[in-house]
Amino acid sequence: MPQPPQSPDRDDALHVTRRTVFQAGAAIAAAQAGRGAIAQPAPNPAATAPVPNAAMEMPPQRMPIELQINGKGYKLTVDTRTTLLDALRENLHLTGSKKGCDHGQCGACTVLVEGRRTNACLSLAVMHDGQQITTIEGLAKGEDLHPVQQAFIAHDGFQCGYCTPGQICSTVGMLNEVKLGMPSHATRDLGAPVALTDDEIRERMSGNLCRCSAYPNIVAAIKDAAGVRS
Repeated sequence: MPQPPQSPDRDDALHVTRRTVFQAGAAIAAAQAGRGAIAQPAPNPAATAPVPNAAMEMPPQRMPIELQINGKGYKLTVDTRTTLLDALRENLHLTGSKKGCDHGQCGACTVLVEGRRTNACLSLAVMHDGQQITTIEGLAKGEDLHPVQQAFIAHDGFQCGYCTPGQICSTVGMLNEVKLGMPSHATRDLGAPVALTDDEIRERMSGNLCRCSAYPNIVAAIKDAAGVRS
């Protein structure tokens, strides 16, 4: 049945079609995008420029130092990342101090810094500028061995000998600690002089490993050097 013609007085502006909805939405989106582009500030070229990796571009830093080793001064310039152990072995060719685990767990690199035993693999060379350092090469007085060295020989306190320099340097430092009355975890009476029992020695030397397991002879050598009767 044919539709009657529309009334001529009807407001055509109220006639909404799908086309007009899409056109109106597109116009609104374009207007909003234009306002956002105007309100947004222009980017700063310096802020958008790629930041260089300073850590990768920075060259190695070197520093002049003087190490007092075994009573003699050594002037050298080292990379600030150089460990004391590498400075001794690679720069000064004092190879008595051994590199074992390189993590401070075996004690083969033990030296004396200002009289105190130190793991040279965990300490930077630049930290010891001007300090007194004693290595295994500096314990003997000419042809006369240090008492600890003599005791290790007398009691066969070594087998392969790789850990022995660290064991001996650690023993010298440990005996100095005992003289100063410094206790350990095994010390029972903190008010009495330290008695170097087997347990006390084992505790104090626990940072020095012997993969040959010469521990009984090492303990005997330390007691001999300390003048302790078994």
